[in-house]
Amino acid sequence: MQKEEKYSTIHYHNYLELDQLLALQNKRSAALGENAHDETLFIIMHQVYELWFKQILTELDSVCHLFRDERVNEDNMNTVLLRLKRVSAIVNLMIEQIHVMETLTPLDFLDFRDYLFPASGFQSMQFRMVESTLGLREEDRLTYHGKSYKIVFTDAQRAQLDAIEQGGSLFELVERWLERTPFLQFAGFDFLAAYRAAVDRMIEKEQANIMNSDYLAPEMKAMRLRMLGDSNSYFKHVLSQAEHERMLAAGECRLSYRATVAALLINLYREKPILNIPFNLLMELMNIDELLTTWRYRHAQMVMRMIGNKIGTGGSSGHDYLAATAAKHKIFKDLHNISSLLIPRSELPDLPEDLNRNLGFYHSAQV
Repeated sequence: MQKEEKYSTIHYHNYLELDQLLALQNKRSAALGENAHDETLFIIMHQVYELWFKQILTELDSVCHLFRDERVNEDNMNTVLLRLKRVSAIVNLMIEQIHVMETLTPLDFLDFRDYLFPASGFQSMQFRMVESTLGLREEDRLTYHGKSYKIVFTDAQRAQLDAIEQGGSLFELVERWLERTPFLQFAGFDFLAAYRAAVDRMIEKEQANIMNSDYLAPEMKAMRLRMLGDSNSYFKHVLSQAEHERMLAAGECRLSYRATVAALLINLYREKPILNIPFNLLMELMNIDELLTTWRYRHAQMVMRMIGNKIGTGGSSGHDYLAATAAKHKIFKDLHNISSLLIPRSELPDLPEDLNRNLGFYHSAQV
């Protein structure tokens, strides 16, 4: 672009290409002689969703690009966090937009539903790209009539999805970033050893409190001790690398051992200045995961309201399929499970003074 063109005047209408944009709501019902009023709303709602998917992909692609370097520039971390927050805000708006769609009644939907076959939201290429970019693997997806979700796409689209899956998802990039956390062992301080000792002390205190209680009946004491034993098992996969590797092999978790320990450290010492942005970044990834799950559930409930137990226009089981994806298609559940490993602040191991000083300002991550 020439410098003089950069500062030339342009009209709002032309800048947004509104002639083209507003000409894209072509109702099939009208083309086939039965002009259904509410089909315009149906088209606009789904076009708006596709525009939001495009913006989400723009943000996620940018975040992935910043994370691909072996050394993530700490100056970019705030940018990463802000862009992830934007994704969360967009998905939250997508959830709210369902209220507008719900002004369409089931009977009004029937005025044009038959014209939609076999089109389906299942065929949204951009949404599959969003899922894959975040880190939803094909083996973790529900199958479509026992076949790959990619079956509804063209060869070129399938190749594009394959490239995303092979290029390193945000999950994988964040995992590698966590694995490079330099503070797990620092100048003689072994975080995991200190954490193990703190967990042992905490459990011993809780056992003593139960046994010495004057208010608990013997059967209640026995029950609480069993519950405490169950809680103790939560700590095994972070206190034992072998147990964690077993869980990885069995598909019970996905995040690597070192990345899990790093995420735990970040959560426990999140008030330290250098760990504050990493903590908020992990929280935002969980927030996106939760919001997408909420959006899927709300979508499933809307479909139930609109068509009941009918088969979806794309041939899926409609509500049941959508509800099942909401339950299964979670990506960052390992980050959620860190909560089961947290201990009270009163039990946190004291950090060496040298480490405290290093956590007080930005410190370049060691590869």
